Amino acid sequence: MTLNDNILVEPASAAVSRPALTNPGPDFSRDVYCILGLPFDLVNLQQATARMHQAARERRRCFLSTPNLNFVIACLKDRQFRSTVIQSNLSVIDGMPIVWIARALGLPFTERVSGSTLFDSLRMTAGKNGVDPMRIYFFGGLPGVGQQACEKINADKGGMLAVGYETPGFGSVEEMSTPETIRRINDSHPDFLVVALNAKKGQEWVQRNRDDLDVALMGHLGAVINFVAGTVSRAPRWVQKSGLEWAWRIKEEPALWRRYWNDGRTLLQLLATVVLPGALAARRHSVSAARYDAAQVDVRLESDRAQLVLGGAIGKPNIDRLRSALAQVWAKGAPVAVECSALDHVDSAALGTLILLYGACAATQRPWTVTGVSPVVRRQFELHCAQYLLEPLQ
Repeated sequence: MTLNDNILVEPASAAVSRPALTNPGPDFSRDVYCILGLPFDLVNLQQATARMHQAARERRRCFLSTPNLNFVIACLKDRQFRSTVIQSNLSVIDGMPIVWIARALGLPFTERVSGSTLFDSLRMTAGKNGVDPMRIYFFGGLPGVGQQACEKINADKGGMLAVGYETPGFGSVEEMSTPETIRRINDSHPDFLVVALNAKKGQEWVQRNRDDLDVALMGHLGAVINFVAGTVSRAPRWVQKSGLEWAWRIKEEPALWRRYWNDGRTLLQLLATVVLPGALAARRHSVSAARYDAAQVDVRLESDRAQLVLGGAIGKPNIDRLRSALAQVWAKGAPVAVECSALDHVDSAALGTLILLYGACAATQRPWTVTGVSPVVRRQFELHCAQYLLEPLQ
């Protein structure tokens, strides 16, 4: 069902002069870490805000993902859902439990960057101190909420302008992806398309339509539309930082209790079976700088494939070598083969970077294989919930 409650601040025929949208390839320079099978960018709120403003200014497509604990748990079971996060251009931690897990694993994350906080930061900085104004379109939410969100933003008369909204109802992703729907969005000339469906459907909708949308920034930020409209109040800052936002959300939306209950039970299982064993393993088996210096990172470009040969210890200390190698492998445009017979250690940074190449291969249907993985290294993949990287892509 599609509800045609749609509003344009200016006529669809209004001329908006903008350069052509670019669609960048995989960015192996991203500072990413693998946490429970997903890649997370090491960025704070200010850095994430600046990155999105820059992408909007340069008209460079940026698919934002904001995985929270519910995202992570769902991605462990749903390969298609996981692929939407892996193939996004920016993935930030939206949930204190993930920050706590990162700290337990010794990763340098210090804060969460929730979707709603990031949206507020974009709203406060748009049109100020040399930053371009930002045009917003809301897609999703309950009837009437999109209109309220647009009215609230435009009443501020700040640097963010709401140029449209649409309430697509509860149909399938395919039913919400008609040419008419895409045309209405594109005719509004937004800089940022904020999708507010349920998490899986929202991520899938963005991934399905990203190449047809003439929009630089896009992402599923489910609760943002409600917070902006004022239909749901957001938890105070101290509640957010304490990790108790789930309790506040249940107070505001009682139907969420079952989701949080199930997520909490799964979190305990992950702590016992993955996080704590991973943290203990990292402390028991420290890797010297000399081993990272002596690591093997070779690229062999053959007629029918691009082979990446890894040996020794691969991780954060030699990540630049891995990034350079991945760029060479990707540029070949051939099936990718990762040979790991001599590999004896791989850390979260290396796995996160490998995930970027894996995701790019999956998105372009480029074959991917990993061979020669020892039981010790396989266990390291498993402790990061990244064993899916060992499965071939055909």
